[in-house]
Amino acid sequence: MGAHTVTTTPTSTPAAPEREAGGGARLLGSLLRLREVPVTLALIVLVVVTYLANPLFLGAQGVKDLLLNATIVIILAVGQALVIITRNVDLSVGSILGLVAFSTGTLFATFPGIPIIVVFLAGMALGALLGAVNGLLVTVAKVPALVITLGTLYIYRGLNNAWAGGKQYFAGDRPDAFGSLSVDTVLGFPLITLIAIVVVVVVAVYMVGTRPGRDLYAIGSDPAAAELFGIPVSRRVFLAFLTNGVLAGLAGVLYASRFNSVGATTGSGLELDVVAAAVVGGVAIFGGSGSVVGAAIGAVLLTTITSALTALRVDKFWQQAIVGALILAAIIIDRIAGLRTAKKLRVSEARDV
Repeated sequence: MGAHTVTTTPTSTPAAPEREAGGGARLLGSLLRLREVPVTLALIVLVVVTYLANPLFLGAQGVKDLLLNATIVIILAVGQALVIITRNVDLSVGSILGLVAFSTGTLFATFPGIPIIVVFLAGMALGALLGAVNGLLVTVAKVPALVITLGTLYIYRGLNNAWAGGKQYFAGDRPDAFGSLSVDTVLGFPLITLIAIVVVVVVAVYMVGTRPGRDLYAIGSDPAAAELFGIPVSRRVFLAFLTNGVLAGLAGVLYASRFNSVGATTGSGLELDVVAAAVVGGVAIFGGSGSVVGAAIGAVLLTTITSALTALRVDKFWQQAIVGALILAAIIIDRIAGLRTAKKLRVSEARDV
């Protein structure tokens, strides 16, 4: 019996260059879908265009000023991102910062030899207390955070007005070492900016590397479903407000180091800039998505816009109009992305059926 010859047709496999090209395209597509990429590109374009129009914009002092201007908003935006991701918002952060900043000046004036680290701890503790009040009212009273924090915005601001009155504390009322935090640099970075960078890194690792951090995204995506899966929703939301208060307290102490004076009006209106920074940085206003890194980049973008337009001698009204347009664009883009994702899920479910 003759032997049978079995002929097999080799399966075609893409050549190595084709596979590499395909992998590169997929990687590029994944990067472009990241929420942080558009705001980063916008920041780069803004800096380059402004530099071409005014080369002094990226001088040594210009870069230092950009970093210093962004530092306080970065820290506040990181805390705000935690709250917004849970489908809440905190409008009282400017008032918390103001109270802590004035209390910092009071401590230095009342106890001239007080250690700086004690002042930092006291400011963060006061911020934690005020943030905890917000968290308790939101989670226990079950009142929307927008309403609660709008109320505490005025309460905290009223307390600061009553406490400070017409009194102000100036740079001369604080130790030189405390003021040097905004003057001394390491590798070109002001010390307070390095503190902000550490905050961003620590909170970013917490959000992606721990169960409680990932729970915040689940709560923001669907609070009812998160409750069904056994996530302690109230506790997590409370901790988000508490952490936001701690970071607002830290920002308040650094504000007292950064600026020449603190008083009753310190921090007024800052909460809107902070929410804008988080939203422009890709944190979805409807909760459930975004990152603290994106919020930090959004803070840098917004403060850089103000500096760039000032360097280009653009009227202040147009500066505010451009920031408003950015906020609207970020919300619209986020909404469109959400609708497209929902549509893809419906199509995928229909195919499975």
